[in-house]
Amino acid sequence: MTKPTNPSRRSFMRGAGATAGGAAILAGLNTAANAQSGDPIVIGCPAPLTGIVAADGIEFRNGMEMARDEINEAGGILGRPVEVVFVDTESKGDDVVIQACQRLIDRDNASALITGYNMDTGIAVHDVAADAGIIAMHANTVAVHDELVKSDPDRYWGTIQYGPPETMYGTGLLKFLGDIQATDEFNLPNRKLAIITGPGTYSVNIANALRDGAADAGFETSLYETVKVPVTDWGPTLAKLRADPPAVISVTHFYTSDQAQFMNQFMNDPTDSLIYMQYGASLAAFRDIAGDNSVGVTYATVIGALQDEIGTAFTNAYKARFGANSSPNGGGQTYTALHAYAIAAALAGGPGAPYEEEQSRAVADCLKSLIYRSPMGTLRIRPDTQSAYSYPTETNDPSLGMPHIFSQIHDKTKDGVLIAPWPYTKGKFQTPPWMKG
Repeated sequence: MTKPTNPSRRSFMRGAGATAGGAAILAGLNTAANAQSGDPIVIGCPAPLTGIVAADGIEFRNGMEMARDEINEAGGILGRPVEVVFVDTESKGDDVVIQACQRLIDRDNASALITGYNMDTGIAVHDVAADAGIIAMHANTVAVHDELVKSDPDRYWGTIQYGPPETMYGTGLLKFLGDIQATDEFNLPNRKLAIITGPGTYSVNIANALRDGAADAGFETSLYETVKVPVTDWGPTLAKLRADPPAVISVTHFYTSDQAQFMNQFMNDPTDSLIYMQYGASLAAFRDIAGDNSVGVTYATVIGALQDEIGTAFTNAYKARFGANSSPNGGGQTYTALHAYAIAAALAGGPGAPYEEEQSRAVADCLKSLIYRSPMGTLRIRPDTQSAYSYPTETNDPSLGMPHIFSQIHDKTKDGVLIAPWPYTKGKFQTPPWMKG
């Protein structure tokens, strides 16, 4: 396939859909559209459009809008157009998220709920969706989702976590550190590992997985620090790091602005340490705030836009629509989820509506058996947890799991360069400029 220089939304949809079979499904099955109502299919999106994580919430909205337009240009779902309705969860907790979900179901008649992440416990949508008999797709990337689904699979049949759980970050980082040392790309000054986490369960689970696996990977945990958020003064934490400099500093607290302030204050007197930051540093806002101090930072996401043909086409189209500083890593999440839902609903003969559990179960069955190659890699759902398989931690086959992407910022004006895992790499790890090398 020849990639167009500036693909339109329609040509991109055809190119990406051909890889996953999506265009063939959505266009080909439109021959059955005469049996379907022409009424819109409403998809509800409860997202943090204001508040501390609004930067991500706005990208989630962007991704939904882009996917909606592409699906509708391809003929909708069996001839029915998709309509997306948003409710702001205000970067707040369970109560607000639950109310938003309920409003989308009762007021807007949403056939499904699709979001990125919200600032809840990670399972706020589960009971709302179960009670209404509809599908809910989220990227909270939390192990608590897995445990809840395993505890009662018949009740939570329709709640899909379309990214791997956060525990993959800990095991994945230790594997990455071993890999870059094995190829002589980086020599550690010592075997000390400092872990800095926020108070949330998500960040703590990542930190604990990292700490629990550190010894087996040959590391000594020299610092385990929990900070109160938001963080404006990193002085006390930095004093501890400078008193006993570790080879690796892992910041599992993921707020973008807090991570950027860490780098700004760290660079006043840097230690000889590799700095890894979980997720937040992948957003353009991190580079905007940290500026030159962002260069050299390594970050990761278990669900992010690839830099291959499909991922690059998506990124180019996304930034052409939403601006050069927009973040495809965020928008690509909901974009992927809505496309996967549309394919599954088409295969099932149409979506269910609230309290039409039988048809929604049919859609869920198709979704859970789908292998969808998206700009974020391959989405394939584990049957026991209803979370996405992670590559290379859970499968050695890159065509059967969503890649745990490691990137490094080489230029403050550009997205990070993808440095792992194979075969998606686009550059090599570089010793950070503040390190002695």
